[in-house]
Amino acid sequence: MDVLYRRGRASAADVLHDLPGSPHDSTVRTQLRVLERKGFVRHEEEGLRYVYLPVVPRQSARRTALRHMVETFFDGSAERVVSALLGGESGRLADDELARIAALVDKARKGGGR
Repeated sequence: MDVLYRRGRASAADVLHDLPGSPHDSTVRTQLRVLERKGFVRHEEEGLRYVYLPVVPRQSARRTALRHMVETFFDGSAERVVSALLGGESGRLADDELARIAALVDKARKGGGR
């Protein structure tokens, strides 16, 4: 999805070229078909190739992916996500990041977080 958001539109070969590592062509094509079936992308035919375009706004896709990650890896618990971040699994957070997180928590406490 990130490749499609950056490019605006891309063929499977374009996506493959932009991805890190060495994914197989068939894997990329399968993933694009899955994303299309789920309604995240659509394709247009240009000659003999399909060109894919994102259908949902990036922010909406981000929320969906985050919700899935929280459910899958953290049993649906925002507390466990924050604990993992603060517990050092992803490295120490900078003081300014911690201050912004604290401000978000304060806002949520006051009812402005939802």
